[in-house]
Amino acid sequence: MIARVIEWSARNLVLVFFATALIIAAGVWSLRNLPIDAIPDLSDVQVIVLTDYPGQAPQVVEDQVTYPLTSAMLTVPRSRVVRGFSFFGISFVYIIFEDGVDPYWARSRVLEYLNAAAARLPDGVTPTLGPDATGVGWVYQYAITGENLSLAELRSLQDWIVRFGASRAEGVSEVASVGGFVKQYSVTVDPVRMRAQGFTLSDIGKAISESNMDTGGRTVELSEFEFMVRGRGYLSGTEDIGNITLRSIGGVPISLRDVARVEIVPNERRGIAELNGEGEVASGIVLQRVGANALDVIENAKSELDVVAQSLPDGVDIVPVYDRSNLILSAIETLKTTLLEESLVVAGVTIIFLLHVRSALVAIIMLPIGLLMAFTAMKFLGIGANIMSLGGIAIAIGAMIDAAIVMIENAHKHLERAAPDKPRIEVLIEAASEVGPALFFSLLIITVSFLPIFALEGQEGRMFGPLAYTKTFSMAAAAFLSVTLVPALMVVFVRGRIIPEHRNPVNRALIAVYRPIIRAVLKAKSLTIIVALAALVVTIWPARQLGSEFMPVLNEGTLMYMPTTLPGLSVTKAAELMQTQDRIIKTFPEVLTVFGKAGRALTATDPAPTEMFETIIQLRPEDEWRPGVTTESLGRKWMPPCNFPAYRTPGRCRSGHASTCCPPASARLWGSRSSAPA
Repeated sequence: MIARVIEWSARNLVLVFFATALIIAAGVWSLRNLPIDAIPDLSDVQVIVLTDYPGQAPQVVEDQVTYPLTSAMLTVPRSRVVRGFSFFGISFVYIIFEDGVDPYWARSRVLEYLNAAAARLPDGVTPTLGPDATGVGWVYQYAITGENLSLAELRSLQDWIVRFGASRAEGVSEVASVGGFVKQYSVTVDPVRMRAQGFTLSDIGKAISESNMDTGGRTVELSEFEFMVRGRGYLSGTEDIGNITLRSIGGVPISLRDVARVEIVPNERRGIAELNGEGEVASGIVLQRVGANALDVIENAKSELDVVAQSLPDGVDIVPVYDRSNLILSAIETLKTTLLEESLVVAGVTIIFLLHVRSALVAIIMLPIGLLMAFTAMKFLGIGANIMSLGGIAIAIGAMIDAAIVMIENAHKHLERAAPDKPRIEVLIEAASEVGPALFFSLLIITVSFLPIFALEGQEGRMFGPLAYTKTFSMAAAAFLSVTLVPALMVVFVRGRIIPEHRNPVNRALIAVYRPIIRAVLKAKSLTIIVALAALVVTIWPARQLGSEFMPVLNEGTLMYMPTTLPGLSVTKAAELMQTQDRIIKTFPEVLTVFGKAGRALTATDPAPTEMFETIIQLRPEDEWRPGVTTESLGRKWMPPCNFPAYRTPGRCRSGHASTCCPPASARLWGSRSSAPA
């Protein structure tokens, strides 16, 4: 059957090339619309319920908010784990679903159960769903700096101008704010005056809430015009609040300012941001929607921020502090380079051993078409392009062209030995049919070699599944093209003067070396097997000494410190420590920017406490580094002055944090192999 397919393909060039054109068009479309990211999202399908309960201790939050919500979420369909965390004034509930559940179906189910559970919560407490994003979705971060502007003014710019502009970008789930001061009105009562006038705190609170409202009326016609009547009562500043009348005695009103002081103060902060050791700033975090194209999201966010920057006051700048697009573009460039190098190697090897330039075009043309077929399968199965899925393609590239090279070489052999009057196409069909079936099934065997990886579940499946899929798609495409497109291309390109193998000096030299070795090996069969087994045994020890990593180390051009301090650290002290740390790191000439965050941003995807620091270090291009300096040596130099034990890349760190199936408490130990407990 395979031989018939080969013969049909060689005799119907127009149909084969037309189908190839359709495959190329579908592959190009799939490649342009394929979600692209640098790292795989290892997070479970989860929905986060965030509930604010201001001013309450963690135990109160646990008893009155977290426990009722957690118990209500246990019956959500297809939920696997429900986990709750209680902090000061805030509650996080994570509902983790089975693999394969649609995230938006999960959100709708949680919302149904949340409506019923909300009735069990204290008055005024309203739970909300977190964004349709994960911790891995932190694709872009920026800081807002400004000359002669206070932290309150910078935060106001972020909350009311910059954040809304970035949120307009396609694919953005949320823009979270952190750092700066959020302004609020504060009423500080004088207990002595309040007691003298006979007021209580509830009286003052009631008077403020009742005074902050508008009332509607009706319309009045005057001089053929219609006027709307309304009562304006919204408070617009400290003066309006101070003028609120609490009581009137003998026609003399007693205002709020008579018993209290009204002023604008910063709201309580649970997160701060610092840049380059120069002081605090306001900052924003762009979160990518689940399943969106990270590269497009980043570019869209940058475009919107550029538009917003034009309307900001003079001296205000939006400084990027983390940009994952650099890593994504590097991964894409690596694949392009690998494909180009492989094509050049194939062309070089074919030309050297066959001394026929046009024959090399058969393998060179087949390779990118096979990759486009793999991209098409990825698009229709919803598999995004990341470092693991592209790695599967890179692994398959070498084996994809084996069949084409073998068929070309066999065609040359047949053309050398063919009778002068025999049609060339018949010779090519005979040569391809001779080795085509065996090559087809050998490629299928390689294709199914990764099938056991499909049995992996959880994080392992999400990590290595894309690699297995793309490797399988690529090899299946190569097997299909080897019996369809390759014979057709051979008919087109394998023509002209074919140089016999014995006249090729390279082939003669290699055969002269190869034949004595193979004769010696066949004569000493037992010795050869013993030497091979001994080599296998010798490799056991170095194999046991190799380290292992669940996720490969990626050179993002950006590093991340995540030190922690003692629990209960104040915001003021955290800002002081973080500024000192950033100032030290910024002294290294290889560092471009240092951005530190302590505590949590205003997003459900960031439950970090105040004592947890996240320091993102952007490095300059490596050609600007001092001689002999590497990323590892920089990390070792930072450790002594900053007293930090380790550093990681942001993408790898976010992937680790996305693993909500791991226990919330863990310990990490550092040390050398030689160190041992006494």
